[in-house]
Amino acid sequence: MKRALLTGGTGFVGANLARRLLQGGHEVHCLVQPGHAVWRIESIRADLRLHEVDLADGERLLQVVRQIRPDWVFHLAVHGAYSWQTDLGQMVRTNILGTINLVGACVATGFEGFVNTGSSSEYGFKDHAPAETEALQPNSHYAVTKASATLFCRYTAESRRLRLPTLRLYSIYGPWEEPGRLFPTLVCRGLEGALPPLADPETARDYVHVDDAVEAYLLAATQADQPPGGIYNVGSGVQTSLRELVEVARRVLGLRAEPAWGAMPGRSWDTSAWVADNRRAAEVLGWWPRLTVEEGFRQLVAWFEREPALRERYRAGHR
Repeated sequence: MKRALLTGGTGFVGANLARRLLQGGHEVHCLVQPGHAVWRIESIRADLRLHEVDLADGERLLQVVRQIRPDWVFHLAVHGAYSWQTDLGQMVRTNILGTINLVGACVATGFEGFVNTGSSSEYGFKDHAPAETEALQPNSHYAVTKASATLFCRYTAESRRLRLPTLRLYSIYGPWEEPGRLFPTLVCRGLEGALPPLADPETARDYVHVDDAVEAYLLAATQADQPPGGIYNVGSGVQTSLRELVEVARRVLGLRAEPAWGAMPGRSWDTSAWVADNRRAAEVLGWWPRLTVEEGFRQLVAWFEREPALRERYRAGHR
């Protein structure tokens, strides 16, 4: 059994990772902000150990980390990943200062593995699948702060010879995703025999089921034969257009509804090319996604069918 410390444990990927760690018999500690959302962890709350702390408060954070003394650290706390999170100051506090403080506290107390969460947005717009060695061209304030945190973690790991990798996540989907996002919206509307308003059908993403993403975190924390400060793209290597995804939804749910393309306006970050080069993750970590988009979509449909109360929450669009 390991003692694991999570930031962002009440968020989408973090809540899935917390469940996986508990299933493995590990002791799970979560650093949470005052007023944090609880709906994703209500069913496992009694098994978690929550610690209220602001990551920007370096002194208090060091005290808490010294108290926990984690073996594994998973840093998933982030601000700016969603369109409504526009406060640049909060992005800097969470994504940069929070990362620096957490890494410093964990270096002071020691750890076996520390996994930082990066983002595919660090690359900016590309017309190909970028490798981890490619120059970064972040295209938003959020992407700039994530790239800064990644570079800090890499330098710290290399200079101190630490197991402190960064996972650059592509488009993760699955149970406990944020209401209003594409996959849960497609499922919830689809179970009612309808399709939601849709943007440009050629908009593309590299989709990865959250179970596969969680596996990448565990491998990154435990794989001994990896260089300090390694960076790994967590993507499928397969690009899926919105048109293709909607056809999956129609096939799986038996929908007769026709898509209304362009009924939803495009977003500034929409692009027809967004795909990962995941060869490094496969070669170094032994990771690759197990689920295709259709298999993952079917699993998500089954999850919603098993969780009628949550389905209602998603239908209402609560966050």
